[in-house]
Amino acid sequence: MIKEKIKSLANQYKSEVIANRRHLHANPELSFHEFETLAFVKEQLSKMGVTDFEVKAETGLVVLIKGNNPEKKVVALRGDMDALPIIEQNDVSYKSTKPGIMHACGHDVHTASLLGVAQILNEVKSDFEGTVKLVFQPGEELIPGGASLMIKDKALENPRPSSIIGQHVMPLIPVGKVGFRKGMYMASADELYITVKGKGGHGAMPETLVDPVLIASHMIVALQQVVSRNASPKIPSVLSFGRIEALGATNIIPNEVKIQGTFRTLNEEWRAKAHHHMISIAKGIVEGMGGEVDFEVRKGYPFLKNAEELTDRAQHAAIDYLGEENVVDLDIWMAAEDFSYYTQEIDGCFYRLGTRNEAKGITSGVHTPTFDIDEDALEIGAGLMAYLAVKELEA
Repeated sequence: MIKEKIKSLANQYKSEVIANRRHLHANPELSFHEFETLAFVKEQLSKMGVTDFEVKAETGLVVLIKGNNPEKKVVALRGDMDALPIIEQNDVSYKSTKPGIMHACGHDVHTASLLGVAQILNEVKSDFEGTVKLVFQPGEELIPGGASLMIKDKALENPRPSSIIGQHVMPLIPVGKVGFRKGMYMASADELYITVKGKGGHGAMPETLVDPVLIASHMIVALQQVVSRNASPKIPSVLSFGRIEALGATNIIPNEVKIQGTFRTLNEEWRAKAHHHMISIAKGIVEGMGGEVDFEVRKGYPFLKNAEELTDRAQHAAIDYLGEENVVDLDIWMAAEDFSYYTQEIDGCFYRLGTRNEAKGITSGVHTPTFDIDEDALEIGAGLMAYLAVKELEA
């Protein structure tokens, strides 16, 4: 039975998957600079005897694992490879060796798991029909998103898969469990870059100045009405500002204030209207107080919607593989993912891999300097993904 074979191989190769993950974690690379990571992935694949691969989007890789009757059906699996500009604070043997760069979002887990999938599927390829396309993707963390570049470079062609499945670590879910959600799951994400301009000078004489700090403060408060007074309660929306830079001093009012933020939602029509509302409110407040404003909206990833039937099949396959008690339902998540670009091209299913272990103190969230995982998750990360691919080929 192929399920038992896959489980056995996932257990057999667990130590190798962990070793690969630790190597990747210790050697992180930022978005679109994953040259060492790409070389490592190619080296590991070659050691397995998997050589049917092609570089895409400069630092990405597409790999084909062909079973019997390889043209019958094609299913894709995706793992992203880039890290974040974060200084790691974990005291572990595999701590990042690159100052200021860290795998704080689990992409080392995704890449190592996908290498494990390659090893497992290469061993059982005589037991399934069709082809599994493995997509090792760069640049998930940075607009325009590596997924969009992989698609432009025909990563979903020759052969074209009928569907794509991706997994992502989830530190809110205990290790041993996974989570699924059919339909709308993750938000679109836009980056906001705002400059409020005034007339700076001595802080003791504000009546002679146009204070951009005061103006920016009013503007930020006013912009919150975009969500609280304009968004439908049925459409989840988030507007947050995470960076405000006013390079004055205790007695110096600067000439300008720079602000960065994010807007996220789950509806494209409302997304466009919100952009207009934000710019209109900002201009009204700033110009009304005597200043000027540059308001740039950098449109990011679209919302992520999991295909209903594909996700239902994947969830049932996960229950078959792990047991019903280890498969949970997910809520809408207002984070964003460039996996959404794939779901605009073909059916997609993006699920969550539990990595939390409170007994071991592994509880930190993603994008934090203390993020880590319970590495027992890697056996599931590789094994379940391989099983989902095989089951989808049978569907």
